[in-house]
Amino acid sequence: MPLPAAMLLLTAPLGSAPPSLTLTVTPRRVSLQAPRQRRALRPARIRAAVIGGEFGGLGRRRVVAGEFIERLRNVLPGGSWWRLEDGEEAGDDGSRAEGSGTTAVSALRRMWGFVSADRWVVYAGFVSLVCAALAEIAIPHLLAASIFSAQNGGAVFYRNAKLLVVLCLISGVFSGLRSCCFGVANMILVKRTREMLFNSILSQDISFFDEETVGDLTSRLGSDCQQVSRVIGNDLNLISRNLLQGAGALIYLLILSWPLGMFTMLICATLSTIMLVHGRFQKRAAKFAQECTASANNVAQEVITLVRTVRVYGTEKHEFKRYAKWLDKLYDVSFRQTLAYGGWSISLNYLYHSTQVIGVVIGGLAIMSGKLTAEQLTKFTLYAEWLILSTWWIGDNWSSLMQSVGASEKVFRLMDLLPSKQLTSKGLKLEKLEGRIQYADVSFSYPSRSTVPILERLNLTLNPNEVVAIVGLSGSGKSTLVNLLLRLYEPTNGQVLIDGVPLTELDIRWFRERIGFVGQEPRLFRMDISSNIKYGCPREVSHEEVVWAAKQAYAHDFIMSLPDGYNTIVDDALLSGGQKQRVAIARALLREPSILLLDEATSALDADSEHYVKSVITKVSSDSNTKRTVVIIAHRLSTIQAADRIIVMENGNIVEDGKQHQLIKKDGLYSRLARRQSGDLK
Repeated sequence: MPLPAAMLLLTAPLGSAPPSLTLTVTPRRVSLQAPRQRRALRPARIRAAVIGGEFGGLGRRRVVAGEFIERLRNVLPGGSWWRLEDGEEAGDDGSRAEGSGTTAVSALRRMWGFVSADRWVVYAGFVSLVCAALAEIAIPHLLAASIFSAQNGGAVFYRNAKLLVVLCLISGVFSGLRSCCFGVANMILVKRTREMLFNSILSQDISFFDEETVGDLTSRLGSDCQQVSRVIGNDLNLISRNLLQGAGALIYLLILSWPLGMFTMLICATLSTIMLVHGRFQKRAAKFAQECTASANNVAQEVITLVRTVRVYGTEKHEFKRYAKWLDKLYDVSFRQTLAYGGWSISLNYLYHSTQVIGVVIGGLAIMSGKLTAEQLTKFTLYAEWLILSTWWIGDNWSSLMQSVGASEKVFRLMDLLPSKQLTSKGLKLEKLEGRIQYADVSFSYPSRSTVPILERLNLTLNPNEVVAIVGLSGSGKSTLVNLLLRLYEPTNGQVLIDGVPLTELDIRWFRERIGFVGQEPRLFRMDISSNIKYGCPREVSHEEVVWAAKQAYAHDFIMSLPDGYNTIVDDALLSGGQKQRVAIARALLREPSILLLDEATSALDADSEHYVKSVITKVSSDSNTKRTVVIIAHRLSTIQAADRIIVMENGNIVEDGKQHQLIKKDGLYSRLARRQSGDLK
């Protein structure tokens, strides 16, 4: 504006604002004049008035332009859009995903350890690679020589043609051997990676599985290990081949014409710099993509497992949105990976064609000045193209290698976890397990809920060959006693003793072989029923013994009614909950255990089956030939009427202890529970 100041009259109604305002706009300040009896507008309202007035369009255009420039700056290389820090790295709770900072060298060293036992396959692959690469490097030279020698004819052309045929044959044979050897090494790598990862997962404490999800672990075993397996069979194979071929082409170019060779090398250095930046981004993007894939797999696994609950409550759309959320995040990361790869390809094509054009121009000038021949320029063009393409292939496979390294971080982190001490330490083996169980000042909190005490300084002794029932309200700590006895968890304070020996000093495998356990939610493996009953038995078992155990658990009749009897493959829809529980009871009885643990073992049985199973429990606990300690946890008090003792728990403490008729007379918690179940207490 040519004037030093502009006087504008704003008459738009502004609520309590005066009907007419005089706005003075100068290069240094903005002032607003209004009648004195009216309150002056606040600065925020002044800004609103200015933006909403005749300067509003200009202000909006400036804001839009500023936002566009800022967004453009973010999406350009090096911008914040490429940092993958806006949610891809964070989980649902906002926590950042850990990064172990695995480098390419450390990852390759670990992978070499997996295949070192069969190193001859890798060595044979590299020998074949060198032979094939050397043969291929000589082909452009002989190709150009053959073309120009054909003008003169004679023996030179035929000699070059024969050499080309031989080199092509050598290249083809050794290339095939190279692919075969590296393919075998690739299969060895993925097999041993999965073996070591699965072994590491199985060796962890139970608390590890409380924190990790099934979908996440299966994703590591599946897609992550498959991604890692590309390192030897694909990435190292092609990187080594193109590195050797590129080095040979560069040496030939420098010998042929060092100025043109240096120019080509400068372009390759530029490509290499872009390659390193692109590879670093692909490594981080691969890690995020694997995290999103694992989370999506976890949602899918959970929903499919609980599909009946989903169908009953009609939450299909909600679960679909949960799954689609992770797919959207995966798409976002993959979209950036694709754009990054597109930028890398653009750089390659531009520099590649620039090398051809500039090489032809400079070479043509050299030919006209007599410093270069047409045959030499042809050879230069062929080898320059070879060098650029080798650099591109190295960059392409380097980014793939970085993706594999990114995917390997979580795999290696799981592999590096220390195994459970109870699986590595060797303890005592008693001559005979009597079955005396003592809980001495035991306190416990689950690792996932360390601030919530489950047991507090609990003292309890279970005598050998005694049938003890443990009852109480949900959450009172009944199943926790069994978990501590099985040493699935370690007490926070105090200790559990078996026949006077601390449980931590016993050989845990030996001890568990002498325990029969039936959980409240029995899970059967997808194999035949006979194998399910024999599962985990420490001795060889005959079919007659399997049938005996099934009869003891009143499972024989329904098993024989199945299509293939004991050879029927177990399926979730095939057996009812009660039938699965009876198979689990048969599995426990087959072990002939010294200690029998029944954690709600009759919860899924109908009244008739429960009657028979109660008879079995009474029989196996009272048989003089097979005396054992029996611990029964039950909510249904009808199951425990024949117990020698009944332990009543509340809030992690023992509140009552005695026989059933004694507890009924006390009119305490057990008496109230009994009346509620019998319907006397409303």
